Amino acid sequence: MHVQPPISDMVADDSWISRIADALAAARGASIPVIHVHIGFREGYPEMARTDARRQQLEGANLFLRELTNASHPKAAPLSGEPVVITSRVGAFTGTDLEQLLSARGISHLVLTGVSTGGVVLGTLIAALERDLNVTVLADACADANPNTHRVLLAHFAEGAPWSATVITSSAWINQLNAT
Repeated sequence: MHVQPPISDMVADDSWISRIADALAAARGASIPVIHVHIGFREGYPEMARTDARRQQLEGANLFLRELTNASHPKAAPLSGEPVVITSRVGAFTGTDLEQLLSARGISHLVLTGVSTGGVVLGTLIAALERDLNVTVLADACADANPNTHRVLLAHFAEGAPWSATVITSSAWINQLNAT
């Protein structure tokens, strides 16, 4: 989720992107559906309030326009046929057809990766749990510009209530796939 420059560029150590690539390859190899989540806005950024300071930053650089700058990092790029959900908010469910895509595919368990842990990962995790979905977070395939935020949230997700999720490494998850 949101593995798009310049968001992905905000994290100094980019080793997490390679772990996303490994997880994607494993999921595809196991015929697990892959759905990508991008942030994107229409021209003129009508999804944002005119007074939002972020809007001026985005407009000035034409960032995250759906038609121009919505490319994935090459290591996490969608393959042909993999849906891309476009959101203009932090969480992957708000204002998107993600819930419909999951329902149509009979998906009740999400495996989350992406940037940022304190943004799209947190927002999507909470929304998924509110929809009674099971969630696994691949701890080393997520990142945040603030390493402390990343560390604290992963520990909180793993501890349980109110945001109970399975938190494991990408290699542990891949090993589980290979064992089945």
